[in-house]
Amino acid sequence: MAKRWSDLSPGARRAIIVVGITEAVLKTAAAIDIKRRPADQIRGPKWAWAAGLIVNSAGIIPISYFVFGRRPA
Repeated sequence: MAKRWSDLSPGARRAIIVVGITEAVLKTAAAIDIKRRPADQIRGPKWAWAAGLIVNSAGIIPISYFVFGRRPA
């Protein structure tokens, strides 16, 4: 059965908020970098990386982009 927000402990609420904010910041930074970076400096198609940012990934896709998706300048 699903829990309501009010059923969660304050620590669990805080953790959910921190993870959500962290994911939003990572996705925003990755989206800005994808938009500004030329296609030849990105491994794989830009549209695929951008589309991956739509998925709720707990930050895994933006981190993967920064680690594996960018070519050295």
